[in-house]
Amino acid sequence: MSAEEFFEISADTVTVEVTDAKTGETFRRELPIDYYENANFLRLRAEDFSGALSELVFCSGRGVERMKDMTGRGPDHDRCGGHGGK
Repeated sequence: MSAEEFFEISADTVTVEVTDAKTGETFRRELPIDYYENANFLRLRAEDFSGALSELVFCSGRGVERMKDMTGRGPDHDRCGGHGGK
């Protein structure tokens, strides 16, 4: 399956790889983080220090534009060219 065929990606574990700025040494860690990604956003969910659910959401440019449209802050014209009322 090519990357163009994926509509969403999800996992319950994330592997993080970092390279230390001082030593140049690389470290890898598997973390119990729920990962979900689609064309609009990437969401990371995990427990914080107190055990409460915490999440980070990163929006793509496309996702930001769609959010603007859904909240009425988008352009006042039809992006698709033909779906507007006449």
